[in-house]
Amino acid sequence: MTGRPQTPLTFREVLDLPVSVDLRTAARAYGICLATAYKLIALGTFPCETVRVGHRHRVLTAHLLSALGIEERPVYADDLGDGVALTLFD
Repeated sequence: MTGRPQTPLTFREVLDLPVSVDLRTAARAYGICLATAYKLIALGTFPCETVRVGHRHRVLTAHLLSALGIEERPVYADDLGDGVALTLFD
């Protein structure tokens, strides 16, 4: 754990996360430092469920998004330009 500040994840970065993330990434999504994340886990008050894998904690991205109040992925203009969103409507 380092004391250097981490910038919070942007909305787009949160939407591009893989299926699960490490605790550092989840903490960045909430705008808190890693030490605070560990304290919240110890207190049982971390904003979403974590999964213990060995000595590490992982967070399922679906739980992270739900706790952040993100119910669905918005379609961006550049997604339309790349043809990504077109498959959703075919």
